[in-house]
Amino acid sequence: MIRARAHEELLAFVEATGIPVVTTLMARGAFPDSHDLHLGMPGMHGSVAAVTALQKSDLIVALGARFDDRVTGDLKSFAPEAKIVHADIDPAEISKNRTADVPIVGDCKATIADLLEAVTSAGVQRAAYQAWRETTLGWKATFPVGYTAPEGDALMPQYVIERLGAIAGPEAVYVPGVGQHQMWTAQFIQYERPMSFANSGGLGTMGYAVPAAMGAKVADPDRVVWAIDGDGCFQMTNQELATCVINNIPIKVAIINNSSLGMVRQWQTLFYNERYSNTDLHTSVGSRVPDFVKLADAYGCVGLRCERPEDVDATIRKAMEINDVPVVIDFVVERDAMVWPMVAAGVSNDLIQIAKDTAPQWDREEDDASEQGLDPDHDGIPSGQHSSDPHSSGQH
Repeated sequence: MIRARAHEELLAFVEATGIPVVTTLMARGAFPDSHDLHLGMPGMHGSVAAVTALQKSDLIVALGARFDDRVTGDLKSFAPEAKIVHADIDPAEISKNRTADVPIVGDCKATIADLLEAVTSAGVQRAAYQAWRETTLGWKATFPVGYTAPEGDALMPQYVIERLGAIAGPEAVYVPGVGQHQMWTAQFIQYERPMSFANSGGLGTMGYAVPAAMGAKVADPDRVVWAIDGDGCFQMTNQELATCVINNIPIKVAIINNSSLGMVRQWQTLFYNERYSNTDLHTSVGSRVPDFVKLADAYGCVGLRCERPEDVDATIRKAMEINDVPVVIDFVVERDAMVWPMVAAGVSNDLIQIAKDTAPQWDREEDDASEQGLDPDHDGIPSGQHSSDPHSSGQH
C-alpha cells in the first residue's frame, strides 16, 4: 500500500463506500488515524475495534496484506464468516495463508482505482453500511487503546511516546526498533501520512532503529527523524552514532529504558510465572551499564535524561531545538509496563484481552462474545473448560 503510494486512492475508496479501515503494522500512515472510519491496527497488539471488526466482518478487502499469524491469531478461527478479496502485486502471497475468494494480482494504486470504478458503476451507496459503521465505531469508542498509570511518580513509556508524537507532530518520521516500544510507537502516535513510520515488521530486527533513522534523515534531511528504541535494541547498533556525527546526520533518539528486554519480560510475567531469565539489562535499575548520557557524549552527541513525568515535555522540546548534532534522550520508565490489548500466541482473536485476565464485555443483544470465557492461563482453553478449573465450580 505505502510502496504503491496508493493512499489517495484508498481515501477516495473509503469516502465513497463508507467501509471501515484497519491498517496493519506495516501500513501505519497509509490511512489517517484521525479519520472517523479508521479503527486502528489489527493483530496481537491491535485495537479491540480493529481485531473484532475483522473477526465479525462478512467481507474483507485486503490490499497488500499477507494474513500473517500476528494478525490472524489462530488461522482456522480468523474471520470465519468473511469472503476475502485479496489484492497483492506478488502472486505468491495470494491465498498463501487464507484462501482468497476473489484473488487480484496487481499494483495497489491501480487496483484500488479499479475497485472504486466498479463499486461506483454498481451504484454502491454509503448508506448500505450504516449499521455496520455504527457498530464498529461503537467498539472504537468503548474500547480505546489506552494505559493505566501506577500510583506514584513512575514514568510510563506510553506517556513518553504519546507526548513525543504530540510535540514532534505528524510531519516527523518515527522509527522504532523491536519489542514493547515498537508496539507503543504504533499505538500511541497519530499517523496522518504515509512514510512517517518505518519498522522492520515481521523480520523482528533488533537494532533497526538507529541505522534506519539515519537513512531516513539522509533521504529527507528537512524532516525531524526520531529513532524510538529500547535499551536492549539500542545497544546493538548505537555505534552508528559515530556515523551520524562524522557525516552530519542529526537524528534524534528516544531510548525507552526499562532496564529490561521488555517484551521478553512481559511474556515471562504472563506465561512463565515471573521466572525472569536473562532479561535484566542493568541500564537503569540498580546501575547504569552503560550510562546512555555519557555514551552519547562520548560519540559527540547531546545526551539528556528524563526520569519524571513532569519533565517529559521540556526534555523533548529541548531535543527538538538541537538540529546540528544527534540527540539521545534516556527516558527511564516503569519496567513492568505491558503492551495491551493482547491476543496470546496461537489462540483465536476472539480471546483478545484489554488487560491481564480481562476481556471486553459485549452487549449480549448485539454480540455473543460475552459467552466466551477468559483464558487466564493463556493456553487457548477458556476458563471453565479445564478438567480441574476452579472457575467451573463457581470459585473466583
